[in-house]
Amino acid sequence: MTKPLEAVVFDVDGTLAETERHGHRVAFNKAFAQEGYPYSWSDELYRELVKTTGGDRRIARYLNEYENYGLEEAREIAKKLHPIKTQLFVDTILAGEIPGRAGVYRFIRELQQAGFRTAVATTGTNNWVHPLVKHLSDEGGFAPFEEVVTGNDVENLKPAPDLFQEALRRLGLEPDQVVMVEDSKNGVRSAMATGGPCLAVQGEYATPESLEGADLIVDSYGDTGAPLKVLSNPYNLKTGAMLTPDLVRDIHRRWQDNR
Repeated sequence: MTKPLEAVVFDVDGTLAETERHGHRVAFNKAFAQEGYPYSWSDELYRELVKTTGGDRRIARYLNEYENYGLEEAREIAKKLHPIKTQLFVDTILAGEIPGRAGVYRFIRELQQAGFRTAVATTGTNNWVHPLVKHLSDEGGFAPFEEVVTGNDVENLKPAPDLFQEALRRLGLEPDQVVMVEDSKNGVRSAMATGGPCLAVQGEYATPESLEGADLIVDSYGDTGAPLKVLSNPYNLKTGAMLTPDLVRDIHRRWQDNR
């Protein structure tokens, strides 16, 4: 028995806002400098490191693999540095320096106006995710997300399905009642492991190939004067210049038809 689409669940980093290159990466580098470590992550290096989910794990991996620290020492340093990095990132958010992706505010407003519930499931931590999503909803003029699930709320981060599963549990929904919106390889894998349809809006560190498995892959939400580009359309959906509630319904319907 098919179930109607009830909700859209969004990732945050790269999906709601392009936070990585000019947000997190800069904050990591500021934390290194502030604590006297002579390390600076270039954009090229960060493109590789971002494949590791969780900021403390990202620091530990870097120190262990690139700077030859023992794993335990790397973890201890990461444990010390990560809260500093997080506060520096929060300062950036509160200064209004991290806007939403082009077209995302329009898209969320339209979803909510069409009666869809909206929620967040992200590997990010409480202390910066909640300020950021509040800033985005205030700036974007849409209602706050009904549920915000962060990496603090589950045992396993993406690509495990735990975050989306917890969001669904809180919403009281099953995987076939939502569409999950992601921007990265780990995010798409997490959505697929959850067992529901996934819309991929390519992030700045992703390639179309890395998003394989999503039910539609586009390069953006689309906005006035800046139409989206379709990168993969396995169901041959009729797409326009912008993501819309009707297109999300079509993704859900065709996903159900092809299960």
